[in-house]
Amino acid sequence: MLTAFTAGLLLITVSEIGDKTFFIGVILATRHPKRWVFLGAWSALSLMTILSVLMGRVLALLPPIYTRYGAIALFLFFGVRLIYQAGKMPAQGAATETAEAAEVVEKAEKEMNALQTNSAWVILMEAFTLTFLAEWGDRTQIATLTLAAAQNPWGVTLGAITGHGISSLIAVVGGGLLAGRISERNITLLGGILFLIFAMVMWVEGI
Repeated sequence: MLTAFTAGLLLITVSEIGDKTFFIGVILATRHPKRWVFLGAWSALSLMTILSVLMGRVLALLPPIYTRYGAIALFLFFGVRLIYQAGKMPAQGAATETAEAAEVVEKAEKEMNALQTNSAWVILMEAFTLTFLAEWGDRTQIATLTLAAAQNPWGVTLGAITGHGISSLIAVVGGGLLAGRISERNITLLGGILFLIFAMVMWVEGI
């Protein structure tokens, strides 16, 4: 369980910082009370984690050899893909993710202004909805699903939810200061290396 917890914690924390959901939290926290933004974002990511783990456990019904080597193949694929993408990115900044997050938030804010309300519940639901939709199909969701198929599901769930909590807290509390200093290339490179490390660990465990 400790291995699964550590894998979920490290993989999610590193992958989420600098991701689109991270910058959605950063932007929302500059416009609304931070506690509601944090609760909305973390709730969405926690729900996504639980759904991903449940889907992973369905895959775990397959023979272990298929789930383990399937997981290794996915981690290798994402690791190589992220490292390749990192090599094509500029050394500084995270312009792509920031621009996409800003576009999503601006659209939602226009709709909220049309409702002429700024209540805590509306802010919480805005953060929840935007984060949940942005996270669906993201690499961290697939990573959580894959880990849950091959590792202890309770450990993966606790580790991933904790990782999401840490990244959401950083985004809401200090994201404004970090936004201009985050190197998308370095974060992507580190994420790719982590995927390769976990692929190697799972391979050794299989042996």
